[in-house]
Amino acid sequence: MTLTLIIIQIIKVIAIFVGLLTAIAYTTLFERRMVAFIQGRVGPNRVGPAGLFQPIADAIKLLFKEEFIPDKANKVLFSIAPLLSFTTAAMAIAVIPVGDSITIGGYQIDLVISDLNVGILYIFALSSLAVYGIVLAGWSSNSKYSLLGGLRSSAQMISYEIGLGLSVVGVLMLSGTFSIAEIVRQQSGSILNWYFFKQPIAFFLFFVSAIAESNRIPFDLPEAESELVGGYNTEYAGMRFGLFYLAEYCNMITISALAASLFFGGWSGPFLPPIIWFLIKVVIFLFVFVWVRGTLPRFRYDQLMRFGWLAIIPLTLVNILITGLVMVLKG
Repeated sequence: MTLTLIIIQIIKVIAIFVGLLTAIAYTTLFERRMVAFIQGRVGPNRVGPAGLFQPIADAIKLLFKEEFIPDKANKVLFSIAPLLSFTTAAMAIAVIPVGDSITIGGYQIDLVISDLNVGILYIFALSSLAVYGIVLAGWSSNSKYSLLGGLRSSAQMISYEIGLGLSVVGVLMLSGTFSIAEIVRQQSGSILNWYFFKQPIAFFLFFVSAIAESNRIPFDLPEAESELVGGYNTEYAGMRFGLFYLAEYCNMITISALAASLFFGGWSGPFLPPIIWFLIKVVIFLFVFVWVRGTLPRFRYDQLMRFGWLAIIPLTLVNILITGLVMVLKG
C-alpha cells in the first residue's frame, strides 16, 4: 500500500468516526425532542437556538462531573467495562458503506473504511463481544442491582443475538455474499430489488431482535429503573457513564445503517447523491427507534425471554426453510 493510499485510509477513518460521534450527539437531542413531542412536552430548547447546543452542554457536564468507584468494586474491570462497550459498538461502523465509490485525483475511493468480504460476520462478532462490557460492569460494581442488570443483559443479548443472526440468513442466501457493499449493489436499479420485498418477515424479525440486542425500550430490562435503579450502570457517573450512553446510541445508528443496507438498498436511490439517500434511510430508522420508545411499555422479563425463544427464533428458522424451498423451485 502506497503512502497516498494510507493517507486516504486515515482520512476515511477520521471522517467516518467524527461523523459517527456527531450523529450520536444529535441523535440524543433528536430523541429527547421527539419523545417530548409524543408526550406533549417541550423538551430541551434553552441551550443555543432551538436547543441545538444541548449535546455540547451534556458532554461538558459529563466531562466535569465527579467520578467515583465504589469502595469494594473491582477497580480495573469497573474502569475497563464502559470502554469495552463503546469500542465494540464504534468498531462495527467500519464495514458499513455510506455511499458508492468515488474517484478523486485518479484514485478510486470506497466510501467505507473496509469492505470486508465477511462484513456481516464481523458485525456479529463485535455484537457478541459487546455483552462482556455490560456483564463486567454489573459484576465489578459489587452492587446487587448492577449484578442483576448484568445477568439480565447477558441472557437477553445472547438469546436475541441468535434471532438476529438467523434473520439475515435469507438475505445472505439470496445475495450469495457476506459483503455489505455487494449486498447493497445487488439492490440497485429498482426499488423492487430491495430485499425488504423479498424478505419482509426477515426484516421484521431482524429489527425486533436488533431493538432487544441494543437494550432499548420495550426491551430495556437490564436497566429497568423501577426494579433495578439503573441496572448495570447504577454505580457509574461522569464519562464512564457517558461511554455506556454513547455505546447505546452508537448501536442504534449501526443497526439503522445495517437495516438500511441489508433490506432497503443502502445508498441507492434516484436524483439525490447516494450518501444523502443513505442518511435519509438511517434517520427514518432512528425515528422508528424513538417512536417505539415513546409509545410501547416495557415487557416483563418472562415475556421478553418467551418472545425471543418461542417466537423470534422459530420464525427465523421457518423463513430460512421457505427461502431455501423457493430458491430450489426456481432452480
